[in-house]
Amino acid sequence: MSPETDKKTLLGQLRIDRGAAAAKQPSRPRAGLIGAGIALAVLVAATAWYLLAGHAALTVHTAQAQALPGGGNASVLDATGYVTARREATVSAQITGTLTAVLIEEGDRVKQGQVLGTLDDTAQRAALAQAQAQLNSAHALLVQDQAQLTQNKRDAQRDQDLVGRHLVSEQALEQARTQVDTQSALLESQRRQINVAEANLRSAQVQLDYCTVRAPFAGVVIAKAAQVGEIVSPFSAGGGFTRTGIGTLVDMDSLEIEVDVNEAYINRVQPGQPVESVLNAYPDWRIPSHVIAIIPTADRSKATVKVRIGLDAKDDRIVPDMGVRVAFLEEHKGAVAAAEQRPRGVLVPVAALRKDGDQDFVFVVQDGKAQRRNVTLGGSSGELRQVLGGVNVGDEAIVDTPVGLKDGAAVRAAKS
Repeated sequence: MSPETDKKTLLGQLRIDRGAAAAKQPSRPRAGLIGAGIALAVLVAATAWYLLAGHAALTVHTAQAQALPGGGNASVLDATGYVTARREATVSAQITGTLTAVLIEEGDRVKQGQVLGTLDDTAQRAALAQAQAQLNSAHALLVQDQAQLTQNKRDAQRDQDLVGRHLVSEQALEQARTQVDTQSALLESQRRQINVAEANLRSAQVQLDYCTVRAPFAGVVIAKAAQVGEIVSPFSAGGGFTRTGIGTLVDMDSLEIEVDVNEAYINRVQPGQPVESVLNAYPDWRIPSHVIAIIPTADRSKATVKVRIGLDAKDDRIVPDMGVRVAFLEEHKGAVAAAEQRPRGVLVPVAALRKDGDQDFVFVVQDGKAQRRNVTLGGSSGELRQVLGGVNVGDEAIVDTPVGLKDGAAVRAAKS
């Protein structure tokens, strides 16, 4: 074999067939991404199946089913409203004056008649002193007139004796008697002047008393509206620089609830009907209440009727203008019927209820597993709903049920 042939043979063995290599070896980056995606999907599906099928306990929030209060009375109507005070007053002076003292602060409890503030009383004291002086002067003039009348009577008596002895004329006697009558009239007039002076004195005393602002009733100060040195007046004047009151007082014993009830459901409300009230600030505190009255007029713009509700329990936590939710309860049927009637069902949170078509159901935790219970619903009471059957008192109902939870799935309860 020639040397040239050997070189061509060697070069042919070293040549790389790029087409064949590309056909045999796939693209590594693309194949890697596809494989990773398939593995992740399989892992997620396996995990979900593992959790929901009961191979691992799923943590859920639960709430205990409660017994119906009040012998099983359920709500026939729910409404919202506000706490109001029947006795609330902005206390002001009855005259215009400058404040010299303000003796209240927000939150203070005051008694009826307690001094809340004082005004500058310089002018009123001067007027009182003047009235007292006029009264004293009138009394002095009365004493003088009484003495003059006594003298005139003596003179008339003397002239009467002298006329009988013909020592004075009849005319002199008549003049003496006229002096007596005139002085008697002056004396009576002076008595009337004393009455006027006494009235002026009382008026001056009243004006002086107006300089002291007192509490009209016992209550709590909820607002302080003026400071020392400001002018207060019972009238709005002074271009906004005159205060019309020094503070606002509320009688906490007069607190009640006002709610607006849709006129379409007002037939469910009756005076004296039991009510359960829940303040927005204290959602776990249920306050026994009752309907005081239904205001006999409707709000045309809102199509509602106002209802007054009395609070059967007084507490310092209840303050005016608090938001409140009320549940109008069923009327008691009488003592005998109430004794025979047994509470029906339990109360569970609305968040525990689920629906499957027309069927309502809840999940309860039983022996570490989620157990589906079909239920029949009754009335509502705030955030709770009456369940007439399917759940017993003390059962742990699952609230905010996880999506996809199955009957029999292993769960671990955590109190809601």
